[in-house]
Amino acid sequence: MTEPDFLLFASDADLAAYWGGACLLAAMVCMAMERRRVKRREINRVGWVPWTGLFLVLAVIGGGLLAAAVPAMLQA
Repeated sequence: MTEPDFLLFASDADLAAYWGGACLLAAMVCMAMERRRVKRREINRVGWVPWTGLFLVLAVIGGGLLAAAVPAMLQA
């Protein structure tokens, strides 16, 4: 399996930005799932996934990666 061209010649800052964007996208999915869980019809069917914790972890990682990658991308 070969890598796409935009990843083959990407700098470390580009790769960090891609991973940061992916983490933020996953954090938004976690936020949507938490909102869905809060608005459930049957109050006793809570579920076991800690959506809020996952959202916070992914948002911090994604924000950190983007904060580190954007200055390096603007410099190049």
